[in-house]
Amino acid sequence: MAGSFVAVRGTSRSSLKQNGRGGLADPPLSLAMPTVVDLQKTAELEKFLVEAGLYEGEEESAKREEVLREIEQIVKEWVKQLTIQKGYGEQMVKEANAALFTFGSYRLGVHGPGADIDALCIGPSYVKREEDFFVTLHATLLEMEEVTELQPVPDAHVPVMKFKFRGIPIDLLYASVSLPVIPPDFDISQGSVLCDVDEATVRSLNGCRVADQILRLVPNAENFRKTLRCLKYWAQRRSVYSNVTGLLGGVSWALLVARVCQLYPNAVPSMLLSRFFRVFTLWQWPNPVMLCTIENDDSLGFAVWDPRKNHRDRSHVMPIITPAYPCMNSSYNVSTSTLRVIMEQFQFGNKICQEIELNKASWGALFEPFQFFEAYTRYLVVDIVADDDDDLRLWKGWIESRLRQLTLKIERDTKGILQCHPNPCEYADPSIQCAHCAFYMGLSRKEGMKIHGQKFDIRGTVDEFMHEIGMYTLWKSGMDLAVTHVRKKEIPSYVFEQDCQKTYPPTPICASQQDQSDKNDTDLCTTAVSLDVQLKRKYDSDGGADVESCKTVRRASVTSACEEALTQLHDDANFGLTNCSTSPHGSEESSVSGNSCAAVDTISLVDETSILGYLMPNVENDPTQTILEPTPVECVVEKDERKLEGIESSANRNCTEFMEVAEVVTGTILTENVH
Repeated sequence: MAGSFVAVRGTSRSSLKQNGRGGLADPPLSLAMPTVVDLQKTAELEKFLVEAGLYEGEEESAKREEVLREIEQIVKEWVKQLTIQKGYGEQMVKEANAALFTFGSYRLGVHGPGADIDALCIGPSYVKREEDFFVTLHATLLEMEEVTELQPVPDAHVPVMKFKFRGIPIDLLYASVSLPVIPPDFDISQGSVLCDVDEATVRSLNGCRVADQILRLVPNAENFRKTLRCLKYWAQRRSVYSNVTGLLGGVSWALLVARVCQLYPNAVPSMLLSRFFRVFTLWQWPNPVMLCTIENDDSLGFAVWDPRKNHRDRSHVMPIITPAYPCMNSSYNVSTSTLRVIMEQFQFGNKICQEIELNKASWGALFEPFQFFEAYTRYLVVDIVADDDDDLRLWKGWIESRLRQLTLKIERDTKGILQCHPNPCEYADPSIQCAHCAFYMGLSRKEGMKIHGQKFDIRGTVDEFMHEIGMYTLWKSGMDLAVTHVRKKEIPSYVFEQDCQKTYPPTPICASQQDQSDKNDTDLCTTAVSLDVQLKRKYDSDGGADVESCKTVRRASVTSACEEALTQLHDDANFGLTNCSTSPHGSEESSVSGNSCAAVDTISLVDETSILGYLMPNVENDPTQTILEPTPVECVVEKDERKLEGIESSANRNCTEFMEVAEVVTGTILTENVH
């Protein structure tokens, strides 16, 4: 059992080449060894991570191991009891077994205090996911005092049971393999485990298989872990860590860090961190990031990522390919909007690392939180409400899983001009005691687009999104949401408590001292009331004691003003966006039918590209060419009217040769091998 929970150490590069499978993608860019300065900066970086509280204590670590042992014993006993119930013989009952493996940050050894544990239970062929795992095991866990917040998600892309066991968050997956008995030394890395299983089982199994492969493919597992811990923390601070909302999740960050470790096998964490931003600031997407060559196994027949054959793969804008068969794109959720956001943050990280190398900044500057509510002038707010916390957990999970679709629909309906930055954090007004939360999405115009009086009406877009939300099969009365827009100055103060302090006082929605230039916006705010404001008003008016008060406010902001005409904007720097607020379900408390729109006015987005960076030029490469033939791309950096050329991307060699040994740091040209 214990061996299942210990991260596999990386093997040598020579041994990888000898196995003949999953060969390394490309040779390193540099074999340079760290200098004394590099070692000193690494020590400073590690000190910063410790002071930031990114490492859990021995007591919590021991508790995690104990919890895993208890869960393993529970699933073993569960399989044994099912074997008896299904009428198998005495010998079969005696041999009945289950295996428990970890994956994700815990498997990779980069988890922090309070982090969840991703675990996979592997059972025999006769123990099924639908009727056994999500029914009988769910019932067993439901009766245990140690288990709280139990949430089955059987319809997820990767079916999962979420819960807390003695306070430790657990995401438990299940895979039924084509074996009558699970041996004690079950090897999940063997391709045979994928025989005669469905795609959901393959996805469940590959979490562990990918984690193990990553650790085998990096030249130094310890340097990889330290660098990945830094990047995960950085991504969370910079609001770009979230797979579900269309940003990058844990697997994608691990793959990107592993690739940089391969390119610089002798580098220490401080070097790897700066080179990470240098490499991926210049990376020409949609050229794929791969740790090894893509393996195809015709005998198993699962589809692997291949834009030449699979039409869907051609639409991926930021492919980061998993190393275990069947190879998949871990970042398929990324859209053009979220790619822009990620690239802006890579540029920010690269700039700060250059300053650190010149002793003009400290590591703390790199990890400064992203000022999300300062970066844009307009936001979409998705307010969610339910009758109780259990319903909210289910309802919120469903809506959060569909937020990416709202981003894609807005991109589609505005021809990519209006772009969204979803904030991974959720917010709740502490003064409102009913179950509710809200998600925010920053709105910006695509960089470089010159709009002459153009306006966008996304009422239909939001209606389509709400219709899809309304298809939730577990919907209950009391579950509802509203989609509205707000100006930056209307952001409630409580949203800043989690990550940063508000740098300006909250402005009343109808301040009498408002500038005349903001008059239209003020008029808009009087009619566009978001759900959390409605909740507050209703809660206050009812004395704050009855949770039932939350039910009747679902569409309080829905008015007949939907019929108002849009105001034409003539400012070249502005464009219009209609305000939307709608409910996915009808309500006995409201006479208004579903899918209505709130009062309409215009939103003026005045050049509000994120203040921290600009769009990288879009790569117009035909995705089918990314692994068919080389696609050289020049990356030109100016320095005193001179240009450095020849930083090329070669897609059929996994795009590594584009990073020549030239570097530009604030006007000083450094060569990689001068150390």
